[in-house]
Amino acid sequence: MTEEELNSTFEEAYKRACNTKIVLPPDIMLHFYAHYKQATHTDGFYTPSGDSELRNAFKLNALFQIKNLSPKEAKMKYIELVNTYITD
Repeated sequence: MTEEELNSTFEEAYKRACNTKIVLPPDIMLHFYAHYKQATHTDGFYTPSGDSELRNAFKLNALFQIKNLSPKEAKMKYIELVNTYITD
């Protein structure tokens, strides 16, 4: 898959994930979150923001678990997650 094809497929997967009516468990949503951030945030390590310290801690943990993935690997994994869990 070329870089252009990967980016296009990733954008389509992102749109599918954003528009789904499927309610996913929180642990799966954290996988989506972490892979998306790893794929799209290229300025060093991303630090979650928000009002809930507990929620931010879970997000940070999810990011730590995949910190060694390249943006390309994270995009491919994100696409795989969407194809696995978003069936509409």
